[in-house]
Amino acid sequence: MNIAALRKLRAQLQADQTVHGLWVTLESASITEIAVGLGLDFVVIDTEHGHLDWGDVVQHLRAAVRSDTVALVRVTELNTGLIKRALDIGADGVVVPWVETPEQLAQAVACAHYPPRGIRGIGGERATCWGRALPEHVREAEENVLVVPILETVQAGRNLEALCQVPGVDLFQFGPADYSSTAGFAGQWEGPGVAEELLRLKNILRQHGKQVGVLGTSPENLREREAQGFRFLGLGMDAGLLIRAVSDSLTAVGRPSRLQTSFQPLKG
Repeated sequence: MNIAALRKLRAQLQADQTVHGLWVTLESASITEIAVGLGLDFVVIDTEHGHLDWGDVVQHLRAAVRSDTVALVRVTELNTGLIKRALDIGADGVVVPWVETPEQLAQAVACAHYPPRGIRGIGGERATCWGRALPEHVREAEENVLVVPILETVQAGRNLEALCQVPGVDLFQFGPADYSSTAGFAGQWEGPGVAEELLRLKNILRQHGKQVGVLGTSPENLREREAQGFRFLGLGMDAGLLIRAVSDSLTAVGRPSRLQTSFQPLKG
């Protein structure tokens, strides 16, 4: 684990300072290497929706070793084996999607901690220096591992007060698109009333001493989110940022920048 980076990130959040990171969906570890070089506070290596496999994930984790950048893995689902494996190969913490109940959140925390606090098994992989640093890793992991639930359903919002009572979680992430979907507005980033609802939930979390994260949709939106009190800000996803940059460049030179959304060739 990257203990120095984890402690630095926690200290920043506890001091109510904003931290910035990148959500990684593409396989090249150069993306994480660039994020580290730019001095980003964290990366989230996303295995939930994309095509990354475990080989890709471990290369991204290697790119963040001995840096000031915390490397988190968003697992596919709340699953003991997935959380254990992500941590065993060196993740500094896990981002867990679709958490709706305090029981689910307590399970996620247990999966990330060793007994007697949790149910994480001890493995001889990268995290323990291939079994050569078991006592050191267990101690450091128990003190520093990050568990970040994503609140992305209306049901999670209804259970928010109970979720705040689960120990071992100081940081929550919002998923506006999925929250909109469960509110009846599938395909919208923030459907009617969702933006206001998420701000209300954010205020409750902060009243409980929690910090809250969200993905920005533009530089202007990032400034707006910080002003609203979000402190764990994703600058965007790697693919989306690449598309945005190329589109802006095409617009600047007078070329159309509409992204082709079909795999069929364009007809003249």
